[in-house]
Amino acid sequence: MNIAVFASHGGSDLQAIIDGCKNNQINARVSVVISNNGNSMALQRAEAEGIPAYHLSANKSGNEEALATEILDILAKYNVEMIFLAGYMRMLHISVLEKYNNRIFNIHPALLPKFGGKGMHGMNVHTAVIKARESETGVTIHRVNAEYDSGEIVAQTTVPVLKNDTPEILAARVLDREHEFLVEVIADIVNGEITLG
Repeated sequence: MNIAVFASHGGSDLQAIIDGCKNNQINARVSVVISNNGNSMALQRAEAEGIPAYHLSANKSGNEEALATEILDILAKYNVEMIFLAGYMRMLHISVLEKYNNRIFNIHPALLPKFGGKGMHGMNVHTAVIKARESETGVTIHRVNAEYDSGEIVAQTTVPVLKNDTPEILAARVLDREHEFLVEVIADIVNGEITLG
């Protein structure tokens, strides 16, 4: 299966997916990487692995519709069958959502439906979890629709929140589990245990 990974920043989740494919944990390959940030580590990671990588944004394309057309053209070029959003900080255009209905997945560093929605990303999530005095948090993988973090949840895993956690310490613990978990879940999607389309 050909997977497209969309990422905006560091790309550590992308690296976990690439490594999972290389060591045969995932029976698929990352065929293309797309980022809305020309300086993202994700693009550098893709290039280091010999994976086609594109910086695409509405600013470069002119508007959201033109950006969506470029994205769809690239996905078609690389015969993409599934899209994984790994820290992609943009809403996808409706035309992309419709074309890849039920085939777009996102990873979120909390147990949705808690601590989701617009603005709930990165350290904001972990700060909110600690402020709410939660005893556990975790990682959610869900299908993507036209509303932030509200698509069907396909898998979750829990991570403990410890008494002296700071947002940074908690973020590191969640990220460690995130890297393992996304490989497990993408493997299940590729193997048909979680259905596509």
